[in-house]
Amino acid sequence: MVMRYFGSKAGLFTAAATADLSVPDLRSVPARRRGEVLVRHFVDRWEDADRDDELILLLRTGVNDEAVARRLQSVLSDLMTAPIAALGDPDAARRAALVGAQLLGVALCRYILRLEPLASLPVAEVVAAVAPSVQRYLTRGRPADD
Repeated sequence: MVMRYFGSKAGLFTAAATADLSVPDLRSVPARRRGEVLVRHFVDRWEDADRDDELILLLRTGVNDEAVARRLQSVLSDLMTAPIAALGDPDAARRAALVGAQLLGVALCRYILRLEPLASLPVAEVVAAVAPSVQRYLTRGRPADD
């Protein structure tokens, strides 16, 4: 798969590093809605039929190849940690790891394994179901921002 879609592992690494995985700036989002915003952003990105294949291939390959997994870990960690750290959270790396695990679990089950009924749930239901967990990862043990 790597050779077919990316030409080489270096091509895959480049795709992983340049994939449009940007996370919203959470500083402009009310604290009580940050989990929902992250989940909606993530699910909307995966639902985009023009862009989902790249992420699915990166996730599939990362599960099977240790070097690819290390690169994806680095990229995803940076992408998830930066917006949380920008909130002034000294525990940003731990929170980002938990959020990332939740979101990648949804991606694996919904888009790769196509686990029912998750695979066919409307996006709004997926967001409503997952957002409270992500919100808890972001806020548990923190003073209220607003």
